[in-house]
Amino acid sequence: MQKKLVSVLALSVAMSAFLAACGSNENNNTASPSPSESASPSPSPSESAPASESTAPEKVENFTVSLRHIQIGDAQKFRKAILDDVVTKTEADVPGLKIELDGVEDSVNRFTKLPAEMAAGNPPKIFDVFGGSGDTQKYAGAGRMLDLTPILDELGLKDKFLSGVLEPFSVDGKVYGLPIGGNTEGIFYNTELFAKYNLNPPTTWDDLIKAADTLKQNGITPFAVGSKGAWVPNMLVNTFIGRIAGEGTNAGFITGASQWNSPDVVAAYQLFADWEKAGYFTKGELGKEYGDMLNDFVAGKAGMMFDGSWRSSAFKNDAVGAEIAGKVAFVNLPAVPNGKGDQSSVNANYGEGYGFSSDLNDNELKAVKAFIKNMYSEEMQLRGLLEDGVLPSMKLTDVSQVTDPIVKQVLDVLNGATASFPHFDSVVQSKVYTETETQLQKLIAGKATAQEVGTAIQKVQDAENAAAAK
Repeated sequence: MQKKLVSVLALSVAMSAFLAACGSNENNNTASPSPSESASPSPSPSESAPASESTAPEKVENFTVSLRHIQIGDAQKFRKAILDDVVTKTEADVPGLKIELDGVEDSVNRFTKLPAEMAAGNPPKIFDVFGGSGDTQKYAGAGRMLDLTPILDELGLKDKFLSGVLEPFSVDGKVYGLPIGGNTEGIFYNTELFAKYNLNPPTTWDDLIKAADTLKQNGITPFAVGSKGAWVPNMLVNTFIGRIAGEGTNAGFITGASQWNSPDVVAAYQLFADWEKAGYFTKGELGKEYGDMLNDFVAGKAGMMFDGSWRSSAFKNDAVGAEIAGKVAFVNLPAVPNGKGDQSSVNANYGEGYGFSSDLNDNELKAVKAFIKNMYSEEMQLRGLLEDGVLPSMKLTDVSQVTDPIVKQVLDVLNGATASFPHFDSVVQSKVYTETETQLQKLIAGKATAQEVGTAIQKVQDAENAAAAK
């Protein structure tokens, strides 16, 4: 469990997919028959099988395969549509197969249902899973996840993934999960409101703070946020840590090279607390859901929103945020004064994907292989980028179809960076991440100081690191 984790997305990797259009179709396994094969004569009547044998229908064994996904709600409808199409293709490829979909909210699946199922030894056959030591690597170490290494070889997919993206899903060189795509996190802002108050895009720290103060003075919340699920404000905290403490900080938590109660990490929490005190966030945010955050932003109640690049799909003309379609832009969090490390770095992750139970019979294994073949294809990766703003985890040969202006801005952000850092939830152990959520909500409620938050999280980190070292 102490295997060194490498940053999930280096910019050279991202650009090799998006801007250099790397990859090829040379490894396509479908081959046309040779002329001699296609010209082979039909067998003579004497060589044909008896009529009773040739006309007898092949017996098909009906079976079901469970699939746990987290594509729930209107905001996830594009990803759900892709999943539905993959399921349809997979069922058509495998006679007798019926895939039973089980949709569960993200945090419930990750922190409640899946851990309990893994402990009992009965996870779904196919399931949404995060990479890192707290999820895939832990479950694989316990023997609960299928080794996909030979399957990737069999399907010709071994070299189709971007360099580095499989590492959080791997143990001792063997692959146990496949990232479906990636994302970066940054600032969405309402260009109409910014123009109304003569505000510059928030690409520098001074312009960002001026925008926040001006919006607040005019009765508009600077940042929409829904902190009932603490993973939402944790996105901003994570980026503050990357900016203030440096892009290598998160990877050091599980090795002891970084400390949650160090001055730099505490300073990141203090900056968040300062913004809280300044009134930059939605009033009553602890009672607001993630969906409420988007609704407030779309309604013009807030001028900005810190969110993942996947949210770009919400601002299409036929999506939940259609009301402000064409009035939204995306930028990276600007350089923080006196911050350490590369201030152009991006918060970039390939942390979520699919894993598969190690307990499969022959039919279920056929279904898993067909699912992987259909889901991890250039067609579906490109659809994810075009329809839902999900950055591909695989090499694409053509991205010329990208026309969405916000997706283009996301790619510009990636192109403008020279370093990246993962979200700490894809690096640290589950108990540590859960403690970050608990402590952040205490900070928001004014029940803990930044120093107390860092000390409490470090206590859990020390315990988890010690347990992993045994």
